[in-house]
Amino acid sequence: MAIEAPPTPPAPGETPSRGSGPGDDVRSSRVYLLSRGHWTAIVRRAASFVSLAVLDVAGLAIGIYGALVLRAVLLGDTVYWQLLWDTGPRQWLRFLAPITILVFLQVGLYGPRERRPGAGKVLGGLVVVALIVLSFGLGIGYHFTTSGLIPTAVGTCAITIALLRAAYESASREILRFVGVRRRVVLLGAGDRLAHLRDQLLASRGGLSIDVIGSVGPSDVAGLPRLGEGIDDLGEVLERERPAELILSEADFEENTVLDVVHLAHRYGVKVKLAPSTTELLVHEGEYVPGQGVPLFELRPPVLSGVAWVTKRVFDLLVAGVLLVVLLPLWLLVAVAIKLGSRGPILYRDRRVGVGEREFGMLKFRTMVVDAAARQSELERLNEASGALFKIKDDPRVTRVGAVLRRLSIDELPQLANVLRGEMSLVGPRPLPLRDHAMLEDWHRARYHVLPGMTGLWQISGRSGLEFDDLVRLDFTYIEQWSIWTDVSIIAKTIPAVIARRGAY
Repeated sequence: MAIEAPPTPPAPGETPSRGSGPGDDVRSSRVYLLSRGHWTAIVRRAASFVSLAVLDVAGLAIGIYGALVLRAVLLGDTVYWQLLWDTGPRQWLRFLAPITILVFLQVGLYGPRERRPGAGKVLGGLVVVALIVLSFGLGIGYHFTTSGLIPTAVGTCAITIALLRAAYESASREILRFVGVRRRVVLLGAGDRLAHLRDQLLASRGGLSIDVIGSVGPSDVAGLPRLGEGIDDLGEVLERERPAELILSEADFEENTVLDVVHLAHRYGVKVKLAPSTTELLVHEGEYVPGQGVPLFELRPPVLSGVAWVTKRVFDLLVAGVLLVVLLPLWLLVAVAIKLGSRGPILYRDRRVGVGEREFGMLKFRTMVVDAAARQSELERLNEASGALFKIKDDPRVTRVGAVLRRLSIDELPQLANVLRGEMSLVGPRPLPLRDHAMLEDWHRARYHVLPGMTGLWQISGRSGLEFDDLVRLDFTYIEQWSIWTDVSIIAKTIPAVIARRGAY
């Protein structure tokens, strides 16, 4: 299947009917959390979590009680049924229940149905709970009357919880099928591949029932409506049909085309799953979805929940505010040095391209002569960077004070004000000047889905010494794998990178 033309995303300033507009950071968007049809999914997921948690606690109580009964029988003691309850599950559940739920949450036992592990993870989770209980008991000097009760309880609880979960999975699946809850799917690829993929999906009995509503490709698929002829029609198809998922067959798409398809689908709030062998990069980053009758990899947007965005924004505000106050003496020293070193203003407002490809004024300490911008055209022939970058190691426009500020990245500190204003983040893809942005290729533009950062993977991975395409791939890696802990790690690694002066000029 030959697909060459990339999809045309919504024009700047035009907001798709689903997902975020081009001027929004995707982490604060409604792509998955609040787009049409996903309120039902959210409620269903919440109900599933609560139901499973209740069943797990019930299984825990029954399992502990069963372990006490089993111990009494094996020791030949009289079984005091009510007493066993009062001294067993009733006494311990207030402590064990929240620990068990938290451990199960951590190991994925409350995840989506398609990725929810089975009895093996239940047993493993209970072993962790038992170790926590044992460690806590030893720490407070609790006297365990028998060494065999804990492993026995782990076994009985694993059995009861696994049985209750199996009953829940079977009953809930039948209920969802009865009320008509189905996964609406559009297939993208060549005819023969799509026919085989459709047959395998429909033969699957795991998870929700699948409704393959049609295909997008250059040829017809028997028994399947043809919704579009190729990539050019994909945006219209997603807007009209509102599928829950877009599944790409294992056709030989070019890497950039796949990136465009994934980007477009996510902007319309549509999950993307990939039948392997389309692109090694995305399969490597994707998450395998078991039990589908055909191997699929889900390609997720950068972050699934607006909560993570709020966490990042609060982190940015707190850290930027503290740094502005703490570094005030340094600001004053730098201001004096700039004024004494050359004529001109202390701060320089550089026009950069930020989230949604919107321009903003990025603040920096002035490191060049006043007429630096006017002199750039005559220096283009000396450019030492590749792609859409302009870098000269010994730029004649840089002042002596400016060279020191650049080498230590002190000239970037005023961007803390941009962070407070919501134009930048502490960590993210670096914003490009207008000249560099005009030279970008289409596949580079996915880096503008998130706020630009003061620092990022560029700064800790070689900085100016990398090729531009490599830098863009670092941006994609950051966007796809983002977490607040990633930001903390990058900030921590930026400091030694600056001190070592790796690739900075």
